[in-house]
Amino acid sequence: MKQRYLVVDVAKCFDCNNCFMSCKDEHVDNDWLPYTYAQPRHGHRWMNILRHERGQFPRVDVAYLSMTCQHCQDAPCMKANPDCIEKKEDGIVWIDPAKAKGKKAVVDSCPYGAIYWNEENDVPQKCTMCIHLLDKWETPRCVHSCPSGALSFFTLEKAEMDKKVAEEKLEHYKADLNTNPNVYYKNLYRFDKLFIAGGVISGNDCVEGATVTLKESGEELKTNAYGDFKFDGLDPGEYTVAVNGKDVKTVKIETSLNLGAIEI
Repeated sequence: MKQRYLVVDVAKCFDCNNCFMSCKDEHVDNDWLPYTYAQPRHGHRWMNILRHERGQFPRVDVAYLSMTCQHCQDAPCMKANPDCIEKKEDGIVWIDPAKAKGKKAVVDSCPYGAIYWNEENDVPQKCTMCIHLLDKWETPRCVHSCPSGALSFFTLEKAEMDKKVAEEKLEHYKADLNTNPNVYYKNLYRFDKLFIAGGVISGNDCVEGATVTLKESGEELKTNAYGDFKFDGLDPGEYTVAVNGKDVKTVKIETSLNLGAIEI
């Protein structure tokens, strides 16, 4: 059976919130039974945009991560609530609103915080991957409305998806939870890893084309026209930066770091 997969490219998201608004447009004031009651106008973020700023002035960046139900193959919510949550053959995890009535504890069974409580209808709710549309449409509403290509949707055999994961270096968000989601992320390092950046100068001039090496990985970069360099995708730890073969800084990082100007 082919599975439904959502792929999120963190590098392409610029926080326009079209996905969030299209989700509201589809689900607010619309019951899509038997899958879900209407989404409340306020409070629920079935497609939520997480924001993360890294670095220090002037070398900073910000990344946006589209966060929704991960439609886990090994879903903690389903384990905790087998009487009202089930997984379809295509991998979509859904909460049966008739069986989940009054079960507010379901909200706390998701480690991603993707389940919300509908006070009016007395039910837990979350993203359904627009299950009610997929017989007629090729994509959920959030993917259809994404202007930057940050969201992609695929219906593939598992072997086909495994190949795509390997070729495009796709990852799971919070992979240490071991829930095996059907939602994958590209360029996730922009959100959950660290960088070391800086600038190389000589006197009052920026040094273009200097060779900067991160000794722990052996990665080498050339400084740009402004003398800047940036090593990204790093884990917390101790690193030594060398310029033109000479060690200049050894630092221990827990957050992304701007080394400032390095004189040579």
